Amino acid sequence: MSKTNTRLLLGAAILAVIFVLGVVMPLFAPEDPRIWNTQPRNLKPSVDHLLGTTNLGQDTFWLLAWSTRNSLIIGFLVAIAATVIGVLAGMTAGFVGGVVDRVLTLLMDVFIVVPSLPILILLASMLQGKASIYLISGILIIFNWPWPARQSRSMALSMREREFVNTAWFSGEQGWKIIIREIFPFITAWAFANLINTVLVAIGAESSLAVIGLSSLQESTLGTMIYWALQHQALLGRRWWWIGAPVVTIVVMFIGLFLFSTGLSERSAERRGR
Repeated sequence: MSKTNTRLLLGAAILAVIFVLGVVMPLFAPEDPRIWNTQPRNLKPSVDHLLGTTNLGQDTFWLLAWSTRNSLIIGFLVAIAATVIGVLAGMTAGFVGGVVDRVLTLLMDVFIVVPSLPILILLASMLQGKASIYLISGILIIFNWPWPARQSRSMALSMREREFVNTAWFSGEQGWKIIIREIFPFITAWAFANLINTVLVAIGAESSLAVIGLSSLQESTLGTMIYWALQHQALLGRRWWWIGAPVVTIVVMFIGLFLFSTGLSERSAERRGR
């Protein structure tokens, strides 16, 4: 088995475990794990409570499953929307050119140049921890679409002068059909790899905001789980299962996404080289 296949399969296996934890397991939760004081406090890991309980009276395992689900929702919602918007905007700008290209490129440059972290902190502080995960996702989408747009524009610029595009153009095919049918297939593999990378960025950004108390404190994510653990001195109290579980989950999730993304990119490169 090649190195690429090993990396791709290992990443897929890790993501499958994360998927089961964040998507399947919450369906079997005996109660809403976000509700405080439903379990005895500060229990150590046992058969009844696999990861113990928190100082707020929550079962840590079920809270972790619920938090993983919400973090995955944010990550994939931002990644899918930002990639679709960015790729379509970039291909349109690169293929059409002219005023359309200048306007879209200006928008890309504005959002790329403006530092996103201070603005995210400002918006999150104005919402005072009451934003829904979908509103947070929308804010993250605004600052993540220009990157795939810039790169897909460059690829569209290089392909619009190729013979097969000129043939389609002179045969009377409409511009949007040329973009979708002729140019997009060459960008698909790159777009999927970019989507995986954007999942990492989105989850990392939300977790960073949550740790400092500026995310959706009304919903449970991996970041807010760390936030409440820090607020209740989980480290000093040696309640490692409370703060350690989300940290390890984030690290494992990032490793899985990284291995899957790089493995997929190398596999695509090998196919193009044949």
